[in-house]
Amino acid sequence: MKQAKIDRGEGPAGALTTAEREELVQLRRKVREQEATIEVLGKATAFFAQDKMR
Repeated sequence: MKQAKIDRGEGPAGALTTAEREELVQLRRKVREQEATIEVLGKATAFFAQDKMR
């Protein structure tokens, strides 16, 4: 009931609608995936840089 009010725009200021909550979950998941990708790429870069020095 409380969330329904928020979804209709009748909630307190700053309250997230259901759609906004879903988007936030998706964006946080995407950030975690990108951080993992960056970590792997950083390790790969270090590995190949070390291999070239030999």
